[in-house]
Amino acid sequence: MKKASYLVTGVLIVMAFSCKGQAGKEAKGSAPVVQPASALQAVQTEGTTHLSKAEFLKLVMDYEKSPEIWKFQGDKPCLVDFYADWCAPCKITSPILEEMAREYSGKINIYKVDIDDEKELANVFGIQSIPTFLFCPMEGNPTLSSGIANTPEATRDMFKQQIERILLKNNTATPL
Repeated sequence: MKKASYLVTGVLIVMAFSCKGQAGKEAKGSAPVVQPASALQAVQTEGTTHLSKAEFLKLVMDYEKSPEIWKFQGDKPCLVDFYADWCAPCKITSPILEEMAREYSGKINIYKVDIDDEKELANVFGIQSIPTFLFCPMEGNPTLSSGIANTPEATRDMFKQQIERILLKNNTATPL
């Protein structure tokens, strides 16, 4: 009986911190669905910007023109959040990313890609679980990271360290 309760607890913890294979499912009481942006009209919330495929091709990487070579298109380093409205960890990261967008305004761009609306983008980058984050520095290759820390505060610290180390190339940031 004790083993069964440990197993159930472990499964619940994993489900709480990672959304995998849930595309198209939406929990009761979840946030309203964000409509996909029309071509080249990115939807900006407080600090983050929701991207469609066309906007991604223009602002991040045009993988149709250069499928084999990473060529960053942006004017500032960026963080791309691959998320879904029904994903609990994604809902935790959303206000944290809004805060990071305000804090790093003018230094980086923070974009959001809804994997339910932009399935091709999710497939191109091999997104298997969400949230997944694509860190795109001005020079060099991007870095993929997935999942969140065990508390919102630790998640915020994780983002701050990754932004400083990967996007702003600040080597004085505390290592992860």
